[in-house]
Amino acid sequence: MKLARLGDGAEIFHTLQGEGVSMGAPAVFVRLSLCNLHCVWCDTDHTWNFVGTPWKHEKDVIQGYTKHRKEDVIIDMAPNEVALVVKSFGCRRVVLTGGEPLLQETELLELMTTLRGDGEEWFFEMETNGTILPGAKFLGAIGRLNVSPKLANSGMDEKLRLKPAVLAGLAAAGKAWFKFVVRDEKDISEIRELLERVEIPGNRVILMPEGRTVDALDKNATWLAKWCQDLGFRFSDRLHVRLWGDRRGV
Repeated sequence: MKLARLGDGAEIFHTLQGEGVSMGAPAVFVRLSLCNLHCVWCDTDHTWNFVGTPWKHEKDVIQGYTKHRKEDVIIDMAPNEVALVVKSFGCRRVVLTGGEPLLQETELLELMTTLRGDGEEWFFEMETNGTILPGAKFLGAIGRLNVSPKLANSGMDEKLRLKPAVLAGLAAAGKAWFKFVVRDEKDISEIRELLERVEIPGNRVILMPEGRTVDALDKNATWLAKWCQDLGFRFSDRLHVRLWGDRRGV
């Protein structure tokens, strides 16, 4: 498995889920490297913004920011090795995140199978961008899919970031929540247009303000919460940003 590197090891850590329907729940995060998308505001750009790639990022304007060398930000581990690290935290809710985890679907299925081999109950949820439809075995093993379709504010072409057939398949699986990162009010119209194209239950839609600081979140939280009330959607904050700021491993 290719995981994001943090210090001398992999980016596997015990924290509180910061977003979505299980926000606030203790969980072990397993952050995989590699992604098939490249959002300009991505807060995990170390998983894809590698030296030699043409992608743009908001951090490009920050003095000293450079693209990442793969050997500095990726660590290879076997699923059974990852399982041992996860078990060491004593928490049985595991969040598989990235990057785009489904680029390593086979390895993740092996990881879940290995962890469940101890006979205890585990709950697995996965963050995914909604462009890849996993197989039946994976859908049977995962407990929750946190699907985050990307809007125009991500800076990517629609043909790359939106796969309506995949989103419909994920919705039909019955385990998905759909979380949209919102920057301004024009994003609301885009979301409503997408929901007209793809049959996604409104009670499974979550809107979350984009932001890597508390001030940025607060700027959009109040008006976005009102839209959630009016449209019947769920609101999500970014709890980890409020508690620890824009940091890795928390």
